[in-house]
Amino acid sequence: MKRNRRIVATAAGITALAAGGAGIAYGVAGESDERPTGPGAERAKRAALEAVGGGSVSEIERQDGDGAGAFEVEVRRADGSQVEVHVDRNYNVVGQSGDDDGPGETEGSGEDEGGGAEDD
Repeated sequence: MKRNRRIVATAAGITALAAGGAGIAYGVAGESDERPTGPGAERAKRAALEAVGGGSVSEIERQDGDGAGAFEVEVRRADGSQVEVHVDRNYNVVGQSGDDDGPGETEGSGEDEGGGAEDD
């Protein structure tokens, strides 16, 4: 009887540790489907559109910490090309690059489109 309780307690402990580890990994990775909204996001969109001469915003997300920008704004130009524009917390464009992947896809290699400092 004591052995069965010990096995059940051990299994419960392992399950709790695994669930906790998964939660920590998710929290550290910071992956989220939440997109920025509100006045700040709108200002970032306007700055990006002005920097590339118009188009439509296909995606906006918070900068993931590997560059100088606070927002990454993907803009689809009238010719169908897509550019990723990096906007800082003061809504200044600090870089832009060609964006070969579509909205929601993983980053691929992009060529520098000019118009600001590259923040690789």
